[in-house]
Amino acid sequence: MPITDCSPDSASRTAPTGVPARSAEIVREYGPFAGARTVAGVTHDGQRVWAATGASLVAFDPASGETTRTLGLPCDAGTAFDGKHLYQIAESRIDKIDPATGAVVASIPAPGKGADSGLTWAEGSLWVGQYRDRKIHQIDPATGAIRRTIESNAFVTGVTWVDGELWHGTWEGDASDIRRIDPQSGAVIERLQMPTGTGVSGLESDGADLFYAGGGESGKVRAIRRSKAA
Repeated sequence: MPITDCSPDSASRTAPTGVPARSAEIVREYGPFAGARTVAGVTHDGQRVWAATGASLVAFDPASGETTRTLGLPCDAGTAFDGKHLYQIAESRIDKIDPATGAVVASIPAPGKGADSGLTWAEGSLWVGQYRDRKIHQIDPATGAIRRTIESNAFVTGVTWVDGELWHGTWEGDASDIRRIDPQSGAVIERLQMPTGTGVSGLESDGADLFYAGGGESGKVRAIRRSKAA
């Protein structure tokens, strides 16, 4: 899913929903990674961050920033982790991967048939972003069947759940942000606006107070604070 680099106008810009944004707090940047020119999907396995770089999945230690694993697999969009396996969008399919060996143990069709963006795991389902369709699908991880669909009012990039909250990245025209939406109505609740010159491709929570956001053609992953500092 190619995304053109873009930037928002200002931290005070307001979404069409009327929800004002606060400036995203970038805690740390990682990359670019050796041999990689882009970052699409991002996930977190409880210890390491995984970044999809097109031709390989790269795992790194978020404390040291050191690369710890590289799996040579097609990975051009979202990435997820279910506690045991990685899931990776590769063109029109989603591969289920053993992270210990890099073996693809199963594959299912991706709902967008190649137009998919973000990917995350929650509540026994995969959640798949549809970039230009402005949708997030909850799908069966064994068959790919769509269980339900959530509408967004912006292009959807990365997707993540944390503490029962649904968040997704956007990247459209000159604007990019991370927003929390109502999982029933799709209404925007909260927005974190990225600084000028940055964008969000993949997105995943660390299960606590950080998001890891892919930076597209910058080749970087950025750690972003979820909650406003006290």
